[in-house]
Amino acid sequence: MPAKITLTITEGKLQGRQYIFDSRTTCIIGRSKDCNPQLPDDEDHRTISRYHCLLDINPPAIRVRDFGSKNGTYVNGQKIGQRQPNQTPAEVAKLQFPEYDLQDGDEIKLGNTVFVVGIEVELESLKIPDFFPATVDVHNINQNPTQVPNLLQYVKHLLGLAEGGDKNLIAIHGYSIIQILGKGGFGEVYLAQHNQTGKFVALKVMLPAVAANDWAVQIFMRETENTKALRHPNVVKLLDYGYSENIFFFTMEYCEGGTVGDLMQRQGGRLSLDIAIPIILQVLDGLEYAHNAEIPNVKLRNGGFGKGRGLVHRDLKPSNIFLCNVDGKLTAKIGDYGLAKAFDLAGLSGQTLTGTKAGTPVLMCRQQLLNYKYVQPEVDVWATAACLYNMLTGYFPRNFIGGDPFLAVLQNDPVPIRQRNASIPQKLAEVIDLALVEKPEIYFKSAIGFRQALLGVL
Repeated sequence: MPAKITLTITEGKLQGRQYIFDSRTTCIIGRSKDCNPQLPDDEDHRTISRYHCLLDINPPAIRVRDFGSKNGTYVNGQKIGQRQPNQTPAEVAKLQFPEYDLQDGDEIKLGNTVFVVGIEVELESLKIPDFFPATVDVHNINQNPTQVPNLLQYVKHLLGLAEGGDKNLIAIHGYSIIQILGKGGFGEVYLAQHNQTGKFVALKVMLPAVAANDWAVQIFMRETENTKALRHPNVVKLLDYGYSENIFFFTMEYCEGGTVGDLMQRQGGRLSLDIAIPIILQVLDGLEYAHNAEIPNVKLRNGGFGKGRGLVHRDLKPSNIFLCNVDGKLTAKIGDYGLAKAFDLAGLSGQTLTGTKAGTPVLMCRQQLLNYKYVQPEVDVWATAACLYNMLTGYFPRNFIGGDPFLAVLQNDPVPIRQRNASIPQKLAEVIDLALVEKPEIYFKSAIGFRQALLGVL
């Protein structure tokens, strides 16, 4: 059973109101009408900013981040971000974007409004920060538990178990590691070759940053089964997956051309129209399919699970668009469809969005920050437009100069693309700018709508 976080207003006009969170989400507290919790926009709350602070929730973890509000955010009577005696330079540097990891019983005060944090968690679902599994043969791995684990050694250990006939490892049975392809915060991707057929696959391993409990594993595996259901020429195919020794592993279609991010680097930081546009049109084809595909395990309104339609990626970026040669043609494929999102939603990442590993939200639309849990397919369409903008200009749509980057997502409108690259044709620029409209809502609701608009000006 998952952990649950309850925020109860104990002082102020909304006294007694409660907000309950039982899964990964973010929310903004302030006076703006798109905040949730929204505080009254009246004289009694003038000391509270329109966008005052961010709650970054990954039960049982909850973090509050002040947006540089004039009157501050207080936890247990102490203003967060206020410099304390004997702080190190590194601690002082963190005060630029003040955050505080909340505990059960903590009080958050904004003006005259006080929230009390309640955290409920069952014993078996407790998460231990920086925990790494002890189930792997540590004598063979010789891993110092205070260091980040060497995932290659873990993988070799798993391959050895697979050769020994472990049925839990059937997905990687008979493969050999050729080389590492890339790494991220919680996993690595290897090029692997099947010993008998010579076929190449991408082997991805993900190691939970916290002690995995049965509930989290089931959630993640169900989401992975949804990803496996996707079969489209412009979506990287998930071939198989498994879980053993507290490690998740996946075999996926191998794309020998690397990523769009790699291609941009080789091309000096941006791409020409004749390369970027065909890639994006294929990405939109993949998204249109994924947003409407039949999915085997979707949570229903009655709390059960059944067939549904559509998956949202939520993390589309140049480094998640893969390239390969199919019948002599450059083919783009959307990668990591849902895996990173599901890993995070299941609580296995053990981190919050605002943590240093998350980086700047340069390709995130306002709706995704305001409504992380219930985002719609249109956030992927916006992100595709942001990718195209980045591919053609080398810049991200928004300015992120100074100030809190998450507040910039809420307040800074995208810069018209021709201000970044005046050589982009006017009609095309108008469509890209339109696709990045997000106030009061995202302009293009579907991938096919954006695709048709692009084709109309080419």
